[in-house]
Amino acid sequence: MTNPLFDLSGRRALVTGSSRGIGLALAAALGQAGAAVVLNGRDSATLASAREQLAAHGIAASRAAFDVTDEAAVNAEVARIERDEGPIDILVNNTGIQIRAPLDQFDTADWRRIVDTNLTSVFLVSKAVVQGMIARRRGKIVNILSVNAEAARASIAPYSATKGALRMLTKGMCVDWARHGIQVNGLAPGYFDTELTRPLVADPEFSAWISKRVPAGRWGQVEELGGAAVFLASRASDFVNGHVLFVDGGMTASL
Repeated sequence: MTNPLFDLSGRRALVTGSSRGIGLALAAALGQAGAAVVLNGRDSATLASAREQLAAHGIAASRAAFDVTDEAAVNAEVARIERDEGPIDILVNNTGIQIRAPLDQFDTADWRRIVDTNLTSVFLVSKAVVQGMIARRRGKIVNILSVNAEAARASIAPYSATKGALRMLTKGMCVDWARHGIQVNGLAPGYFDTELTRPLVADPEFSAWISKRVPAGRWGQVEELGGAAVFLASRASDFVNGHVLFVDGGMTASL
């Protein structure tokens, strides 16, 4: 029997950037816990494929194709979901990109793109969704961070900057919105095998470094993020706010 504290039945979850990888895995976990899932991405065809993958496992999901960096599109789609499907009770801000280059050679246009995608989008989507949460006096927002919110690595300084800023935005959201019955927390994955990290997974030298650097001795699998996501989206975390939960195989605990 499922512990009722973790039961998401009757709740609707919007997961941004959920057509593949970590986002799709998080959507699946929330759906398995009973939530009605709204998948988001920019490409309708990719979202349709993701929806089929979830349906094959008995998880019902709808699609919302929009660019999370476009404020007008965000506001219009959030309003449509609330009008046509129902209240958004859970928001998972997962959309993110990685652009690797030495900082002194980093293109300014790429800087703006990574900041808009990884940070500004969270502000835009959360601001749109939280209006309904405030009115209903309940809601869960889970921002997806990274171990790079805690530690930097060569060639990804802008990415680390966005995740560090998102860590503080998470705390700021908590301080502003907790009084409305809303919990805002961060989930910070370590090194997981995804499309985003595939070049690193394929690099024998880097994978060897992971096996030595991570106490668990391996890459994480996206399904291993599901329990943390369900916890932060459920009643089990009703007094957890402004917290960042690292799911990293012990990486941030080790020198």
